Amino acid sequence: MPQPPSAASRDEPVIRERGDACPGALRLHAADDGFLARIRIPGGLLDGPAALLLADAAERLGDGHLDLTSRGNAQLRGLGESCGGELAELLDRAGLLPAPSHERVRNVVASPLSGLDASGLPDVSGWVPLLDRLLCADPGAARLSGRFLFALDDGRGDVAPLAGDVTLTACGDGALVWTAGSPEGVLVAAGDAPRAALLAANHFLDAVARAGTRAWRVTELPPEHALDVRVLGERLAAAGIPGRVAGVSAPRAAAEAGPDIPAPRAGDGPEPGIVAGPGGAAALSVLAPLGRLTAAQWRLLAGLSGRMRLTPWRGVVVPGLTHRTAGPALDALAAAGLVTAPGDPRRSVTACTGRPGCAKSRADVRADARALASRTAGPLPVHWSGCERRCGHPRGTAWVDLVATPDGYEISAPGRPAAPVAHADLAEALTAARSTTPSPSL
Repeated sequence: MPQPPSAASRDEPVIRERGDACPGALRLHAADDGFLARIRIPGGLLDGPAALLLADAAERLGDGHLDLTSRGNAQLRGLGESCGGELAELLDRAGLLPAPSHERVRNVVASPLSGLDASGLPDVSGWVPLLDRLLCADPGAARLSGRFLFALDDGRGDVAPLAGDVTLTACGDGALVWTAGSPEGVLVAAGDAPRAALLAANHFLDAVARAGTRAWRVTELPPEHALDVRVLGERLAAAGIPGRVAGVSAPRAAAEAGPDIPAPRAGDGPEPGIVAGPGGAAALSVLAPLGRLTAAQWRLLAGLSGRMRLTPWRGVVVPGLTHRTAGPALDALAAAGLVTAPGDPRRSVTACTGRPGCAKSRADVRADARALASRTAGPLPVHWSGCERRCGHPRGTAWVDLVATPDGYEISAPGRPAAPVAHADLAEALTAARSTTPSPSL
């Protein structure tokens, strides 16, 4: 399959001939099941009142569901053509539109368990609102595309591999700021990290202007305009942020502080279940089956502690519980149909929207995925796609791919060539594909 433009090699620079049409909360996208709104929730951090207003919007204006995206954002589907003004007013009341001119560029993922578990890693959740305020206050930042991504990793290596354009990795008392594709970054003080991330994004925008190719992502810049970490260091120093160049692969060693950062994985989120925290605190980690939650499920999550963290793995972390309250709360979420245990077969199944929501899809992939989730087994996860675009495909390569065709599906897996399979033979073919390759290290 050809690489999407955002993943293209620098040997084949991308030249954009149109503006970014990425949907947002104010720019709705027309789909077969109505209009779609994508609401950016930086770091996935959401308080209870705002979450409840989103549930109201899903029921009153949409199809009664909320979709979770691979960037920890939320989507409303089935919206009416004339609901844009009412939706904008509701989102503004919820505090989810702090800067309408910047609403599509507030793409920030952060380690969802940061500060909640007993890892002892730095808590980077405080970087999220700081970066968001800086981003929204910078008029030039509105020129970023809706696909540009900031990743804030607390050192556990969970969001660092998610192809962020600018990544901050916590390193003891500091942070390494680096851009996509670079083997090196600039080590700065932790307090300077959010401002350094924004300056790195401005460094990219200046390179885009020089290149004239209208690149949306750092990896789309042609080789002669690739970002130079030493130039970034000079720009940071000129802005009053001292730092030094260090290798991305071992930022803690460069900082000479703390244990080594675990090797980055290809994007496996926190396991479902209870997350034990310090001092008797606890959090819950759950997944939304196929990335969809009903408004009732969403309200249940929002009401447990008044806080939610949406994850890039289409899950939700609920902080603010105790060991005593976490167990009953998890049982309630399981009864409501959420994925609450690591062994749940639905954990390793993802899918695009498919029919009837997407005009390009050749199949109702979500229905097929649900029907086969408990009937197939194997170490490899599986992603169902309604067409060759493979929308929503998880990061990493160790997945079984099912792509709908006019005659059924095409199935492929690492080390196995793509092969057609009839709908009636899906269960057998999927089990074989998932079982023939050793479990990946994600």
